[in-house]
Amino acid sequence: MSTETTTTTGSYTTTGWDEQVVSGAGDGPRYAHVRATFTYTGAIEGTSTCDYLLYYDGDGYDGAGFAAPGLERIEGSVHGRRGSVVLRHEVTYDADGIGDTFTVVPGSGTGELAGLSGGGTGASTTSTVPYTAEFTFAD
Repeated sequence: MSTETTTTTGSYTTTGWDEQVVSGAGDGPRYAHVRATFTYTGAIEGTSTCDYLLYYDGDGYDGAGFAAPGLERIEGSVHGRRGSVVLRHEVTYDADGIGDTFTVVPGSGTGELAGLSGGGTGASTTSTVPYTAEFTFAD
């Protein structure tokens, strides 16, 4: 079995954000579920749906020091190979923006993305997040 590893760049843009408090008061410690949608351009082309869990420790809390977990399913292509794949995110967020570290969930690739592995990082102060990633394709 041969493999091919490639470094990729591009960006993803938030196209939807539905945040609902799951537990806790609006002015006190609480956590929320977010269903977000994104559009990817660059080496990754496609659309996705992502679910995050966010924590706020009180009124005016900006997230500093907390990493929010997320799972995202992207449908589209990576370097022209079509299929879908699930990414596991750890997103930090505060008043200065977000930082994102993501990895491919093993075994989640379909179509030409079956066997895909790897991950990457992104950071931004706007709704468009540039990313750099390294992916390995199993041929």
